[in-house]
Amino acid sequence: MTKPKNFFSGLFGKKHADERASPSDGAPETASPALKGASPPTSPRDASDIAETPVKQGFFARLASGLARSSQRLSDSVIAVIAKRKLDAETLDALEEALIAADLGVGAAGRLRDALARDRFNKEISEDEVKSALADIVAATLADHQKPLTIDPAHRPHVILTVGVNGAGKTTTIGKLAEKCRRDGLKVMLAAGDTFRAAAVEQLKIWGERTGAEVVAKEAGADAAGLAFEALERARAEGVDVLLIDTAGRLQNKRELMDELAKIVRVLKKLDPAAPHDTLLILDATVGQNALSQADVFREIAGVTGLVMTKLDGTARGGVLVALAERHRLPIHFIGVGETVDDLQPFEARSFANALAGVSRD
Repeated sequence: MTKPKNFFSGLFGKKHADERASPSDGAPETASPALKGASPPTSPRDASDIAETPVKQGFFARLASGLARSSQRLSDSVIAVIAKRKLDAETLDALEEALIAADLGVGAAGRLRDALARDRFNKEISEDEVKSALADIVAATLADHQKPLTIDPAHRPHVILTVGVNGAGKTTTIGKLAEKCRRDGLKVMLAAGDTFRAAAVEQLKIWGERTGAEVVAKEAGADAAGLAFEALERARAEGVDVLLIDTAGRLQNKRELMDELAKIVRVLKKLDPAAPHDTLLILDATVGQNALSQADVFREIAGVTGLVMTKLDGTARGGVLVALAERHRLPIHFIGVGETVDDLQPFEARSFANALAGVSRD
């Protein structure tokens, strides 16, 4: 029996074989030939979403840079609380409140308070000592949520349904995952299931051209479930390894969204009772605490199996990932700290904790 392929694991600081290979002229490849001559994206944001530039620094450096706003926010909070003060009960209370205000959540903030009270009570403590303790608490909190996305070749295709509100980075994440699959030698198909947004369909088509993935799409307003059914039929017939399905994300019409997603899942199961094999919730870090309520809704609607958090580089609210993990107990497969394919990487708890707390990597 063929084992599932854990092809997204261990990517920190590594390059794929096709990245090491140079084009015929010996210059670094900065754009897929498949994209040449393609129609321009529908907006400047779409254009930046698909831009790919040579990677000039390791992922930890990009992660630390991306989380700089969140790290600075935490540092400012810590400094304001502990400056020239011993770690008495009042200071501990203030520190706990500051961490909760920084979106880390009640659980992690409380555990850090308890740890400092146990080890440093009524003693002076430096900013670096608090940061180090915070990194340890965050890493321990998130360790069990560190789980690579595994593609099982027994499911051909392995069906990945992506859900999330409009604007969370869902379509862009699909494109980046498709590129990662391509680099690992997997045949990919994309299904443009957000049929209510023409921009989403066009953006997915551009990603299809870029990655060499076939895109199944229909006219605006078409039945999303019917499209998903057709895509799975074609993927099976064509020997596709991974089928990535985009969906709409209109939370203001929760009942309609719930019915649509339920119908998509229902028709997929007619062809493969185990499908979808993964349901990924894409969350935008810039929304802060709203990510918690979004996760509540989509777990209820879609049976989410794992999380991807995007745009950590655009916010001071990166700590919300800690609160999110504690509340929902779901695997965190990927985090995004930039626009290029290589800025979406498998989640690694210790690296994230160090970058968030502003601790240098060991």
